[in-house]
Amino acid sequence: MASVEIFGVLPSTYTRTVVMACEEKGVDYKLTPAPPHSPRAAAISPVGRIPGIRHGDFELCESNAIALYLDRVFPGPKLIPDDARIGALTEQWISMVNTPMDQALVRTYLFSYIFPKTADGKPDRAAIDGVLPTVMQQLEVLDKAVAKTGYLAGDSYTFADINLMSILGYLTKLPESGPAIAKTKHLSAYYERNAARPSFKNTVPPPPSEEERG
Repeated sequence: MASVEIFGVLPSTYTRTVVMACEEKGVDYKLTPAPPHSPRAAAISPVGRIPGIRHGDFELCESNAIALYLDRVFPGPKLIPDDARIGALTEQWISMVNTPMDQALVRTYLFSYIFPKTADGKPDRAAIDGVLPTVMQQLEVLDKAVAKTGYLAGDSYTFADINLMSILGYLTKLPESGPAIAKTKHLSAYYERNAARPSFKNTVPPPPSEEERG
């Protein structure tokens, strides 16, 4: 079977989730650098988003759709379980992390550090301080979510966890969210355990450049 070509950049949390999914399932893949809105990205995504993949003559964009495709085409551990309830919970947490949480944790909080829109290029303290209450509230939600089984959905590692781990990899290094995560009762252990997985360790991204946001 042809290998999967992934178009994107590892500093992108969404690109990393697809690479991690391939690692978890043992899928042969090649990562071709393609920043958002580049010609390579636009050739697959109508809006130039990353990641995109090419598998033989099939092209696909959007990380969740890609994960579903990989799960159905390739053998290996199920990333989106077939069980109706666990599968639905997996999709629920993917959606929650990719919408309100991504907006606060990544697009506002993280980007205010790594892509500040300040005149001097320093972290945007006004934006950071303004979103911090939401960041802390969302970390509490996640701490409760992993308390029961140690995973977001069911009792095994799913794409919902991969999706979150790509974000936590950044948050654990920031001055407010890092200590906050370390103090949590369950989320800190969840992160440490899953950060030891080969799929996470093999995909640690380099620092993002300005053109690699997304």
